[in-house]
Amino acid sequence: MKWEKFNRLCVLLLGCAVLASNAAPTLDLKGYVDDSGAISVLHRGSSSDPYFAMQALLLANDNGMDITAPSRKFINWLLPRQKPDGTFDRFCRDDSQLWVACKTADADDSLLALWMLLLSTQQTELSKNLAWQKSFETSKASLDRLFQPSRGIYMVSPVYLHGLLMDNLEVWSYLSKSSQPKRSAEASKLAQSIQATFWDPANKRFLVSTQLEQRGEKARFYPDHVAQLFPLLVKFSVTSRNEQPFYRQWMSSYREQWLKQSETDYPWGLIAVLALRENDSFSVRCWLREATPLRHSSRWAITDEVAYQIVTNAQITSAPASSECK
Repeated sequence: MKWEKFNRLCVLLLGCAVLASNAAPTLDLKGYVDDSGAISVLHRGSSSDPYFAMQALLLANDNGMDITAPSRKFINWLLPRQKPDGTFDRFCRDDSQLWVACKTADADDSLLALWMLLLSTQQTELSKNLAWQKSFETSKASLDRLFQPSRGIYMVSPVYLHGLLMDNLEVWSYLSKSSQPKRSAEASKLAQSIQATFWDPANKRFLVSTQLEQRGEKARFYPDHVAQLFPLLVKFSVTSRNEQPFYRQWMSSYREQWLKQSETDYPWGLIAVLALRENDSFSVRCWLREATPLRHSSRWAITDEVAYQIVTNAQITSAPASSECK
């Protein structure tokens, strides 16, 4: 009898251990999220940009991390700050350490899409929370008003009437993940319009904007070179190129430039996550070597922190100093 009880206990403990090992790792935003639920751009920072907060949360979610607690707190913090037209501001701490609106958003189209995507990740709460549902509908109506029928794409805002490749890809990502048939059909049409509007067949690359003046400017790492990877980041199928060879070609051309971004800018952890997805452990290890010394500094954004947690959870370690990361 004692042995039977012992065996049952062993089976129970083994089952719990298996469940624990298979559980999604929890996103740790200590130092980035405060008691109110606001998420700062930098570690213990004084500014909160909803775009970067949502980009980071969705990146974690897409890569198998549990974002339930920080997402719900952040949504409940941001929701009362949504403007009547559905758009959002950026926020700064005032002298009393309270969060106040201090700047308008860089782009309304992508921010509205990410907000609806984030709400959709918390489907159980969304299905019963009337305030969340109202915000979702308000955001959807606001995004619909930014649609430009002549091109079939979305404008940045009612003030900036041009379209951006990366913003439209984020809108496409929201539409493609929707369970509503109408939105799925819109995603298909938007995909065709993105290809028609932004793909440059002569140079076999994407334009970053519909602004004509940008076409004559010298290509820079951001936005030009990063924009070529963005379809891969959101899993957008490009009909005019084979994606895996393209990724390898991009890394061969721009890996060194990417890794040097940490010297003067943010280290672009998003690309490290893409490299992990592409089974390019060499590039990920090089990124960890170059970027980790910046962790929690003024050149380490919330998205970089999430990227770091994703790649280290995958048991990737930094490249040794002797590795030639080019």
